[in-house]
Amino acid sequence: MLSYPNTGETIELIADLVSIPSPSGNTNEVISFVEKFLAELQIETKRNRKGGLIATIIGKDSARHRMLTAHVDTLGAMVKEIKANGRLKIDLIGGFKYNSIEGEYCQIETSSGTKYTGTILMHQTSVHVYKDAGKAERNQENMEIRLDAKVHNAEDIRALGIKVGDFVSFNPRVEITPSGYIKSRHLDDKASVAILLQLIKQIKTENILLPYTTHFLISNNEEIGYGGNSNITPETVEYLAVDMGAMGDGQSTDEYTVSICVKDASGPYHYELRKKLVLLAEENKIDYKLDIYPYYGSDASAAIRSGHDIVHGLIGPGIDSSHAFERTHQLSIENTAKLLFHYVQTELVC
Repeated sequence: MLSYPNTGETIELIADLVSIPSPSGNTNEVISFVEKFLAELQIETKRNRKGGLIATIIGKDSARHRMLTAHVDTLGAMVKEIKANGRLKIDLIGGFKYNSIEGEYCQIETSSGTKYTGTILMHQTSVHVYKDAGKAERNQENMEIRLDAKVHNAEDIRALGIKVGDFVSFNPRVEITPSGYIKSRHLDDKASVAILLQLIKQIKTENILLPYTTHFLISNNEEIGYGGNSNITPETVEYLAVDMGAMGDGQSTDEYTVSICVKDASGPYHYELRKKLVLLAEENKIDYKLDIYPYYGSDASAAIRSGHDIVHGLIGPGIDSSHAFERTHQLSIENTAKLLFHYVQTELVC
């Protein structure tokens, strides 16, 4: 067997993925990147009508299926208003706060494909002019995009072709440190997408016969709640979402282990599948943490809410400062990859 997981390759793939703008609703470029990666492996894929990608590996048993999912869409924004002062008001895509993007470089993509850069700032940024620069609320009314273009008013902006509804993406600022940390926006959930792509590559390269036909859904609407709630075959028994583990006060998840979610805002995940994942981790000396994510929903919980009769679970690498200035460590990537590698070769829980 080839060395697995090849964490170095996975981290390089993460860097590639986070560098492709893909806010929910505008994900064609990154889906095409994933599609090309899988085509080079001669993996069968198809796009669903929502624009997500489904890869399928035929297993020994095609009467019962397994599905794994990770989402490639990210947080972002849209142009809400072209302001008279030559700046742009934005509307957020996904669940995050305005303070987490203050000062961030961004890109505006017009419907014709033209791209402009800018910076997200408070209107009252200059302390030399605005007495309330530090105290003013970070909200839609006060925050705006300063375009890197010679514009003075709304007419100047419209002349560039920028319109209401144009997508805004945030600079990921990806950095891999010598100490093994991966710092970047959009590790949620492109870290998991990279892990799944490397898993598929390993299965294909080693000619591993999986016990069940297995689908890999790269969803593209998770951040707005419905990325993984469709295209689940009637034969699917187990559905495992691979998404970030949330860190913070009262949480067990860290940046060095694989996080196994026992409950999120949707309720408990399937108990037998959770116990199976824990047993697999312990048998294979994989570092893990069990955790509850109080303000969180996954593609697996979306699938349950949409009425699918499946066994559902959720695991993923631990991500610090989720939906903001995210960071994880190569150990968490490695532990997540190892657990998935063993999981896809096991028997179903029911």
